[in-house]
Amino acid sequence: MSTDLYDKISNLGKRRGIIFPAFEIYGGVSGFFDYGPVGALLKRNIEDRWRDFFVNKEGMVELESSLIMPSQVFEASGHLSHFTDIMTKCTKCNRAYRTDNLLNELGIECREGMKIDELDKLVEENSIRCPECGGALTKSEPFNLMFQVKIGSYGGSIIGYGRPEVAQGQFVNFKRIYSAERERLPLGIAQIGRCVRNEIAPRKGPIRLREFTIIDYEIFMDPENTSYSRIKLVEDQKLRILPISEQVSKTNKILEVTIKEALEEGIVKNQVLCYFMALAVKFLDNLGIPSEKQRLREQLPEERAHYSSETFDQEVWLERWGWTEVSGHAYRSDYDLRNHMAHSGVDLRVYKAFDQPKKVIKAIVKPRIDVLETEFSREDAQKIISLISKGDQNIIERELKTKGFYELTGLPPIRLELKHVEIIMEEVIESGRSFIPHVVEPSFGIDRIFYSTLEYAFAEKGNRMTLKLPKEIAPISAGIFPLVSRDGLPEEAKKLYELLQDEGFKVRYDESDSIGRRYARADEIGVPLCITIDYQTLQDKTVTLRDINTWKQIRNKSTELPQLLREYFKNRLQFDELGKPVEQRKNQSHN
Repeated sequence: MSTDLYDKISNLGKRRGIIFPAFEIYGGVSGFFDYGPVGALLKRNIEDRWRDFFVNKEGMVELESSLIMPSQVFEASGHLSHFTDIMTKCTKCNRAYRTDNLLNELGIECREGMKIDELDKLVEENSIRCPECGGALTKSEPFNLMFQVKIGSYGGSIIGYGRPEVAQGQFVNFKRIYSAERERLPLGIAQIGRCVRNEIAPRKGPIRLREFTIIDYEIFMDPENTSYSRIKLVEDQKLRILPISEQVSKTNKILEVTIKEALEEGIVKNQVLCYFMALAVKFLDNLGIPSEKQRLREQLPEERAHYSSETFDQEVWLERWGWTEVSGHAYRSDYDLRNHMAHSGVDLRVYKAFDQPKKVIKAIVKPRIDVLETEFSREDAQKIISLISKGDQNIIERELKTKGFYELTGLPPIRLELKHVEIIMEEVIESGRSFIPHVVEPSFGIDRIFYSTLEYAFAEKGNRMTLKLPKEIAPISAGIFPLVSRDGLPEEAKKLYELLQDEGFKVRYDESDSIGRRYARADEIGVPLCITIDYQTLQDKTVTLRDINTWKQIRNKSTELPQLLREYFKNRLQFDELGKPVEQRKNQSHN
């Protein structure tokens, strides 16, 4: 039986300390993977590359918040109500399955967002039984993916949950960070952190995990000004988009459009969303995943998360699993801040002063207290009155007139109807306005991006395996090898090793086995440069530099290396230029 690409990468990952199943000595637990010494460095470099793209260059900020959060946070966010998958179990061996995944794996197509009764109908029509033991399956039921914990001692414990995303940290801390950042919008708050989801039956190796690293990036903005000044920098960049219309028609044609065209034609409706989708494509391309192997698939309405009004999944083509989501880009509107404001009682609106006072038509939504107290308890009626006063009056008025209701959150949700209020439109003079910021969220699954990077870096030549990683993210910058372990070569090699270490390079010293085997080991973990100290080094202080991609070799003095390597890893030099003395290159540039 032939070994596919995933198996080759998996075997390499175990052998070279890159990534491997957790708890192996106890037989492992599905959905958990550990990063070895090499993998941890590569993962950190990918995260730092993301920071450079999305935080540093955009002038945004970063947060680190708690992994465990009290239940109120997830009541407000909607996770306790909505964060579910549909599960069925075997009545014989008790094995659990995600119903849609089970059907798909057996070749039975089921569309995203199917209801429980629709999935069960497919199970019944196709006489599906447990793949493991042949037992009958139970009726499907919703299964909440949250990991519950108790915070504190037994008597006074608080119910908490492990976060399934890091985004709630940004929302609950928005008021404080907004103040610390001089009350500016748009304001991007990034967070890279561990999350947990109690997946029903995780498969697909590092693609579907129970514990994983996620990046949630919340860009808070004025809903009346969703433009983004930096959009001009990318307006000619092309995106490969699979819109809803192509999915519904089953033609699945990918549209190749520029950023400018995508916005003008309404394929993407929000400038901020579109800009960061473009940046996400560039980011993956920078990791070695070409843009032609990426697409941005617009989620169908029934697929979208409870908080999203527009979502695109950035997908990468993987050999075993086909198109695989690695990041999601959602317009969350004011859902999160509005809900946290309702549940916590803390005003999370921001105030924006006008250049000068002006007349505005303002909706005044006045609760009909007699009607509310007839339909609700007095306590709930008072809460409804408080929520109305804190909400955006114009939005409440607009939704009541267009939809016939406005959803108040936090009680649990209650539909406010026109009969519950009196609406008065008044012309008033105001010096500013208060509003709840809207949010665009790019969210990245680092573990999936990590594996995708490995797959596109993986190469074979004969029986040799190589990870041709972009040098900027390579876990080890250079390998330092004495040609042989005698005649003073190890001592000379260790001097160079210590010099480069002191200069801040991540280098690895290796003198065991033949030089060929050491080259092979370095190739397998993606070391871009191998530096060999040989007998000529003892004569003229030159060393051999070997390129991982071409295996080409050049020489230069060891004393030149710190400056040369700094420029090389910043992409200011090509490999061939590493063989030229620094002074010679300076003279050439002046001429």
